[in-house]
Amino acid sequence: MQTASKKVINGWSMYDWANSAYNLVITSTIFPAYYDAITATKNAKGEVIDHTVNFLGWHVSSGSLYTYAIAFAYLVIAILSPILSSIADTRGDKKSFLKLFCFLGSISCCLLYFFTADRLVLGIVCCIIAAIGYCGSLVFYNAYLPEIAAPADQDKVSAKGFSLGYIGSVILQILCFVLIIKLPFGLNEGGASRLSFLLVGLWWIGFAQITFATLPQKKKQILTATKEKVSSGFTALKIVWQEIKQMPVLRNYLFSFFFYSMGVQTVMLAAALFGSQVIHVPTDKLILSILIIQVVAIIGAYLMAKLSSIFGNIRVLIFTVVIWIGICALAYYITSINGFYIVATLVGIVMGGIQSLSRSTYAKLMPETENTASFFSFYDVTEKIAIVIGMFSFGFIQELTGSMRNSIVALISFFFVGLVGLFITRKQQKKLGI
Repeated sequence: MQTASKKVINGWSMYDWANSAYNLVITSTIFPAYYDAITATKNAKGEVIDHTVNFLGWHVSSGSLYTYAIAFAYLVIAILSPILSSIADTRGDKKSFLKLFCFLGSISCCLLYFFTADRLVLGIVCCIIAAIGYCGSLVFYNAYLPEIAAPADQDKVSAKGFSLGYIGSVILQILCFVLIIKLPFGLNEGGASRLSFLLVGLWWIGFAQITFATLPQKKKQILTATKEKVSSGFTALKIVWQEIKQMPVLRNYLFSFFFYSMGVQTVMLAAALFGSQVIHVPTDKLILSILIIQVVAIIGAYLMAKLSSIFGNIRVLIFTVVIWIGICALAYYITSINGFYIVATLVGIVMGGIQSLSRSTYAKLMPETENTASFFSFYDVTEKIAIVIGMFSFGFIQELTGSMRNSIVALISFFFVGLVGLFITRKQQKKLGI
């Protein structure tokens, strides 16, 4: 196949630009900092003395509640993903479902404007729905990659999407950062944070219109019965798994991806709370550190794509996972804000690269097929279940031991198992002469 026109590639990449604002502002910086601030109990001197909250009668650490909420959101999308992919394949209508989840996520971000200390349930529910919207849309967004890019161009196109996402999210993050620092229009810090959530929703749905106007729309097919669509979704996953089992390189790559994704995604989702609750990084410095991650990640995504063209995808992934293990070990011991900056910079170097390279490696290793949504549904379900286990483990260990630092040990073990899997994958590549 030939790679689609520049207009289509740019239009596809713009969805990363649109939705990455959610990933940065809501997932990584302002929302976790705001959430931590309004759920903390302080003494007369303004010092935080407790992080326990009452959520529908359940007394739980605010950090654990957040990780459990995110884990639940990813569990929901892991269950929905095969059903949605089946419907999309049946109708040949990926774009409609991309739109549906985009609107679901962006509207939920807008509703976070009303999240205050006495509306904890609203905040958690909107947080969950926004995550479902974000992840659900990525199922269909990722499935477009092998349809619009030839195998030789998939690393480059994938990296372009991630890089545009980092650029777009940094632009909006800077705008939100200015709002929180300058506090215009008589806003206080909380009001500025909530306005940032509203801006994320508008940014997401606004720039997504470029993607919707550009991506090709396949002709819709005749709909099957709802029961058949639901069952066929899981049947499709079973069929995909039967194919994958006959492909040792792809099978072992997915095994490795499953484990190192537990670590990567948990770090990205829990880093801000770790910085706020454990290192006590002030909100403005926390936002600055995450900005460092995003700027460095732009370079990292292209660097990993370049290295993969020289050394091969699996070798570069092995190198990257080794760095991740080192990052987690370093994070366990840091106690200062400067130490947090160092870890943030290292995370930035490998964060964009491992996400982009993982996606394009899967696209390269999967067989040629018309049902790309089903294969990417399997990929997404694998990643989402990994996130569920990773986030739940992180929150549970914190609740069990009373320290978020101890949760990092679990992340190191996840990365280590993933690393072993990559070595096995590389060994099989050599054996098969791939």
